[in-house]
Amino acid sequence: MTITLDRALSDLRAHIEEGRAEGMADYHKVPRDYLGVPNPAITDLAKTWREGMSVAERVALASALWDTNIFEARLAAAKLLTQARIKDDAPIWDLITSWVPQFDSWAIADHVMMAGQKRLVAHPERIEEVEEWTKSDHHWTRRAAMVITLPYTKQNHPKPEEMAIRQRVLGWAATYVRDPEWFIQKSVAWWIRDLSKHDPERAQYFLTNYAKDMKPFARKEAAKFLGPKPAGKAKFTPTPAQTGTASADKDGE
Repeated sequence: MTITLDRALSDLRAHIEEGRAEGMADYHKVPRDYLGVPNPAITDLAKTWREGMSVAERVALASALWDTNIFEARLAAAKLLTQARIKDDAPIWDLITSWVPQFDSWAIADHVMMAGQKRLVAHPERIEEVEEWTKSDHHWTRRAAMVITLPYTKQNHPKPEEMAIRQRVLGWAATYVRDPEWFIQKSVAWWIRDLSKHDPERAQYFLTNYAKDMKPFARKEAAKFLGPKPAGKAKFTPTPAQTGTASADKDGE
């Protein structure tokens, strides 16, 4: 069954909680309409809508929901596209990437990047397009490059292609540490913190070399799951080429 935009908006409004919209608007501080629908309800609705829908139908509905600029509608648009296995997913990837320059809210951006993570893992060659985001003047686009690559922090025994992406993103992070923007600093801290759970030596090596350039809150967050810094020579000492930081250092000069 095809779900129209009017039907989707009606479904969302049926889950409005009185008084919630005002609090959301005050919290997110981005001028747009907020309905006051809790996140679990949006998740359940998106799951129901996408059952039986073709990729083309999902893309059309997601695009229409996004264009309303309603907070919950944009979250629902992202959730419609969040699925691990999708055959012929190019239209979904294209829609997701078309939204990136429009990001103005961490909550919306993170929901979209959760959908994007699955499409990147399905087609790792898309990392080439993501790398272009790191050169953007739009800080939300630069941040998106870190968030969409978070799956590459999570392997305890990464495959060579996974390690290559991990090292590439660490190179991006090495240039980001000098960025004064709070959300960029936060994205580096988030990436290194998650990496430290699965590759603590590499995370510690990064902090040993770059923590001095990070904001204090970001340093603290990045090191949250690391033990005390070991005395003496670091156990893990890759070359700049191995970490991807050789080019990063050059770009940051």
